[in-house]
Amino acid sequence: MLSRKRFALSTLAALAGFGLVLAGPIAPARAAVTALKVRVGGVRPGGIVAKRLAFCAFNRKGEVGLGLNRSPAIWWSKGPAGTKSYAIIVHDSDVPSVATDVNKKGTTLPASMPRVDFYHWVLVDIPTHIRHIPYAHDSKGVTPHGKKPGPTKYGVRGINSYTNWFAADPKMKGEYGGYDGPCPPWNDAIPHHYHFAVYALNVAKLDVSGNFTGPDALKAMQGHILAEGSVVGLYSLNKAVIKSMKAKK
Repeated sequence: MLSRKRFALSTLAALAGFGLVLAGPIAPARAAVTALKVRVGGVRPGGIVAKRLAFCAFNRKGEVGLGLNRSPAIWWSKGPAGTKSYAIIVHDSDVPSVATDVNKKGTTLPASMPRVDFYHWVLVDIPTHIRHIPYAHDSKGVTPHGKKPGPTKYGVRGINSYTNWFAADPKMKGEYGGYDGPCPPWNDAIPHHYHFAVYALNVAKLDVSGNFTGPDALKAMQGHILAEGSVVGLYSLNKAVIKSMKAKK
């Protein structure tokens, strides 16, 4: 078994060489919708995402390594009449579209670089009596090869984007179901925006199956959204960017 330090180094190496399929965000078609009030533990609107929620974080030596990767507690208000289920989609909207210089010493990923979406949590078919998911329920740490997608007590897990990210790494590849938190490149010139969105839907079950992704779920939601709400938090592993973020608080 790999030591935590060796595991962290192998993970970061994999993150430096990941491949992404470019895909723009899918905006679900909808009529006028009402707003859900959403609250996320460890994520203030416009604030810095708590370290405990991150897949990657600074260790005591100030080096980037594996984080606690706890899933956040999340609460939302009751959906309007006709709500038959809820869904949670969490994504980073600032992932570099070109991986060549990701986590590469002596380089900086410019703010002008085109960005794509990276999905961190896909949970659908949440029963209407549930409007709170407890802290660390969907992730208690980094799980090599991923957590199992499919039905859970709180809904049905899809797979997140770490599934593709680690596809070429024998130590990490697998199906990454449920929540896995932020791990932006430490040489990125911008903070990453993490969107924690909750949707109230007029169907009890979405038309998705198997290892469905964030885009799959969003596509299936088209025409079924009655209400939605979100909290957006920031996270970075670039010390200069972090300093700037804290100065703006």
